[in-house]
Amino acid sequence: MSVSPSTQVLLREVPGSRLVVEGGHPLSGSVHIGGAKNAALPIMAACMLTPEWCVLSNVPDIEDIHTMAEVLRALGVEVNFLGRHEVAIRAAHLSRTRSVAELATRMRASFLVMGPLLGRIGRVEAPHPGGCAIGVRPVNVDVRGFEAMGARISYGDGYYAAEAERLRGAKLYLDYPSHTGTENQLMAACLAQGKTVIKHASIEPEVADLAAFLTRMGARISGVGSPVIEVEGVDQLYGANFKIMPDRLAAGTFLIAGVISGGEVTTREVIPEHLDAISYKLAEAGAEVEEGRDWVRARANGRLQAVDIQAIAYPGFPTDLQAAFGALLTQASGTSQIHERVFENRLLYANELRKMGADIEVINGSMARVHGPTPLKGTTIQALDIRSGAALVLAALAAEGTTNIERPYHLDRGYEDMVTTLASLGAHLERR
Repeated sequence: MSVSPSTQVLLREVPGSRLVVEGGHPLSGSVHIGGAKNAALPIMAACMLTPEWCVLSNVPDIEDIHTMAEVLRALGVEVNFLGRHEVAIRAAHLSRTRSVAELATRMRASFLVMGPLLGRIGRVEAPHPGGCAIGVRPVNVDVRGFEAMGARISYGDGYYAAEAERLRGAKLYLDYPSHTGTENQLMAACLAQGKTVIKHASIEPEVADLAAFLTRMGARISGVGSPVIEVEGVDQLYGANFKIMPDRLAAGTFLIAGVISGGEVTTREVIPEHLDAISYKLAEAGAEVEEGRDWVRARANGRLQAVDIQAIAYPGFPTDLQAAFGALLTQASGTSQIHERVFENRLLYANELRKMGADIEVINGSMARVHGPTPLKGTTIQALDIRSGAALVLAALAAEGTTNIERPYHLDRGYEDMVTTLASLGAHLERR
């Protein structure tokens, strides 16, 4: 296979960098939605389950993808970008089984190397993962599953070490439906001896996309999309070509952006069913929502009304869009309530919205009351993580005057060309 190395340069925080947004310009137009970050990352890790080439298409060109590429390369994996959205991966000669801490601690998805390496070669070391500071995200679900499958686990110097001659199929029960835990156990079970049953598994679409890729590689998996997944272990997996599913979180962000700006945005190349929670809540708040076979459109329709949302596991309202919808609710008439059921620090963005004039009270860290509508005014605020950063951009679109958003590099981890895309829809913003 003829491949060429990626020329992508990993983005880092630039002291003093900021995103400048001028509010008051309604968005209008269509957005082509690319591949899902939360599907592409585990699928890239899954390529280590075979020594053969795997070619992935519709891969988003974002920093987290290139960080994962470096995590894999540091383990001896060949990772070559054939184009901006296509990558070829081959793990024919794994030269090490210990993740590089400086790379692995940048994002939580780095821990996804555990399942494939343990399943294929029987040993792996990985540090506790990093990522967005949105609360404690333990890996006990992953670790307990590996132990139940016969792995010996130890922890020291910030690293988890796991060893097993060959994993054995087992009956696993997840304390909560962790998508990372489900994915790690699913990948480990593919090459285990015997049958593995994962109960209380995550049913998120990104997990189903990973299972579809593993099946393409030769894995024997059933029950995908339900809370009980069964895996019959095989002796070998093979290379495969696969197209990553569309990013429902990016799509939801742009739909909310259209409404909060007083305009209209159509997201194309999406799976409308994956956006049901967003579509229903936008309609309940007073927006006009239409959908077709592979598109969803949201349009502002006069005055917004307060609604309540509960951020919870799929098919509930996605925690990753709770902040964006929270920004929208500052413009809704009445009192809205937000219940965050997944991460205890997801509501920290409320402090930044208050600087813009929002009336939000946070109760016990897991619930917020949003009183509206309140006029937002441009000021200097700070992106705290990927999703809160997007929420602040949306709030700035609706604000009077100019908003300066510091630490905008968070957006680069999860959104491809967000500034360019919003500008194409009529937003007035620039990166400085």
